[in-house]
Amino acid sequence: MGIFGAMTTAISGLQAQSFALENVSGNIANSRTTGFKRVDTSFADLVPDLPPRRELSGSVGAFSRNTASVQGDIQASQIGTNVAVSGEGFFMVKTSTGTSNGQPVFAGSTMFTRRGDFELDRNGYLVNGTGNYMMGYPLNATTGVINGALGVMQVPSSNLPARATTTVNYEANLPKLPLTNSYNAAAPGSELLTGALYTGATVAAQDTTIFQDRTIAGQTVTVYDSAGSPINVQTRWGKTSNAAPETWSLYYMSNTTATGATTQWTQVSNSIQFSASGQLTSPASGIITTPFTVDGVTSSAINFTFGTTGLTQYADPQGHEKPSRLVQDGYPTGTLQNVTVASGGNVMGSYSNGQTVGLAQIALANFSAPNLLKRNDGGTFEQTLESGQPLVSSGGNGVVGASTENSNVDIADEFSKMIVTQQAYSANTKVVTTAQSMLQDVINIIR
Repeated sequence: MGIFGAMTTAISGLQAQSFALENVSGNIANSRTTGFKRVDTSFADLVPDLPPRRELSGSVGAFSRNTASVQGDIQASQIGTNVAVSGEGFFMVKTSTGTSNGQPVFAGSTMFTRRGDFELDRNGYLVNGTGNYMMGYPLNATTGVINGALGVMQVPSSNLPARATTTVNYEANLPKLPLTNSYNAAAPGSELLTGALYTGATVAAQDTTIFQDRTIAGQTVTVYDSAGSPINVQTRWGKTSNAAPETWSLYYMSNTTATGATTQWTQVSNSIQFSASGQLTSPASGIITTPFTVDGVTSSAINFTFGTTGLTQYADPQGHEKPSRLVQDGYPTGTLQNVTVASGGNVMGSYSNGQTVGLAQIALANFSAPNLLKRNDGGTFEQTLESGQPLVSSGGNGVVGASTENSNVDIADEFSKMIVTQQAYSANTKVVTTAQSMLQDVINIIR
């Protein structure tokens, strides 16, 4: 091929190095772009078909090589809806093609991205910095279970419905010797709750003072009815027998404004029994089920759950009830206050009633060959025949909330590539000038 072939090969080298420099330039320009994946350049020799011992090294072609599978650094964010993927996987997103009645309209194919700088828009959609909308699964706010198909996620702004209390977990130690106000060390049994006025199913307001002198204070817990109305349940404990099995009665205040013969305290149970070693023997299940009516507001039937080991009767020199756990599962209605993404990909809503519930689950897509995805604007990728079909999962341990993934561009590495590219480009120009000089010498022979 001679001198002209050498010149042509050098030109291909110039083109290849120009292509590489363009990739280096783009990488450096996007070194601060959230979720950006750099594009490397690979070179391939183009060898003409010649017989042995006559081969030529040939020209060169430059090709892009994606790095979608290369992790960028994960950086913490103060925005709770920002999210990053640690490891494999892509967020699934849609692009809005317009609006209808103030709501975005989505069309076209699903795109994939690692750009996780999502924030809520006015319609409750999670939108990232390039205008792409997050896809995922809706969750049942009560059960936390997926209850819908994969689609563009919209966080509901409606109030969280009230939940009636069904269970109160009550764990405590009752003193073997309750030091009530009526207790007298010289009078055996003076610590007991005795007498027909104080051991029946109810206690009138006029007998409250003596009743309280013969009992010890229990815990106060706020439970809720189906409408979310609070019911403050104040309890008191009275020991009724020191003979085996030792027995206690549990009461709650059912009327806070009662006077005279009107009922003020109502008995929950008069047969809470303990063994000599202080273990609960009755009820055997450790559960008492009863509704509570306080000042005319009635709850549904509630399981007062002690567990088989949660309520004990051990000696206590202070003679008071000592609680270790008091939890109930109801709450009033609440308004949405804040939205965050938890690790694992659950979109969580925090409400004014103190509840935090799962509202949606982020979807992740994995590919057999992620580096063969097609690149699009805005840090998105498109499925190709070579990349394979997406394998969709609901979140996972790889989803990190309140974080974003930085660009995987290494500036120092890109500068090294740029120097090598510049030197290679310069060397190719030398080949061109040398070939031109040789051609000039050929012309001079004729002269």
